[in-house]
Amino acid sequence: MREIKKILVLGLGTMGNGIAHVAAQGGYEVSAYDVKQEFLDRGVATIRKNLSRGLKKGRITEEEIETIMSRISTSTDLEKAAEGADFVIEAVYEDLETKVNLFQQLNKIMPDDVVFASNTSSISISLLSGSSGRPEKFIGMHFFNPVPVMKLVEIIRGILTSDETYEVTRTIAEKMGKETIVAKDNPGFVVNRILVPMLNEAVFAYSEGLASAEDIDKGMVLGTNMPIGPLALLDLIGLDTALMVSDEFYKQFQDSKYRVPPLLRQMVASGLLGRKSGRGFYKYD
Repeated sequence: MREIKKILVLGLGTMGNGIAHVAAQGGYEVSAYDVKQEFLDRGVATIRKNLSRGLKKGRITEEEIETIMSRISTSTDLEKAAEGADFVIEAVYEDLETKVNLFQQLNKIMPDDVVFASNTSSISISLLSGSSGRPEKFIGMHFFNPVPVMKLVEIIRGILTSDETYEVTRTIAEKMGKETIVAKDNPGFVVNRILVPMLNEAVFAYSEGLASAEDIDKGMVLGTNMPIGPLALLDLIGLDTALMVSDEFYKQFQDSKYRVPPLLRQMVASGLLGRKSGRGFYKYD
């Protein structure tokens, strides 16, 4: 297995910019790809903004911020972005066709010994790996939002994922400052399989008028020691993302505990997506 010096991050949205952030902070060169320059510019600005929060708290110096930022390059040209990369982490929209197309393009232009990792939260790793052209060098690397803060990375092995691929992935996660757990390739893996029904139940409780959004969240924070309430968490995740994941889980499990609350679907249809739209269960500046 080649030495990992440069990581290609596919997609510089909410998850992708966080992954690029911790990769660069961990000492890796980072090449970021997205379909529009405005997405890349926004992602880079978010990384700098998040690093600057540490500056205000005395956790990082201005010089360290500039060193980290200097490790990040961007391109809307996939072949250019992939040049010289030793490891790939995909963090694009949670859509099977989009992910498969990207991996198939990369398989044609990248060396055979480059590992492909997907940050998918709901799509089968074995399904993606089968389309990648390198199933032994394909793995799931599921980060949590916000990536610079959350310590966990779930590592998911496909049926043919090699031990060498697993070991290099675990090493990269640890160098990024993360702790890892290993999950079988089942929908939702470990955390989301448990989390999604709880989030949906919070929406059902709110839609039935059981309590206000504030009291539902306060009850869960104080009663179960959650750091953030479930409705506030949905706003952070993005209600559209939560809806997509729930629909995928219901389709794969055929279990009513993954049923989508009608209110969640209505809110997404109305453009109430949470923090990124300025309004979800709460209003944001």
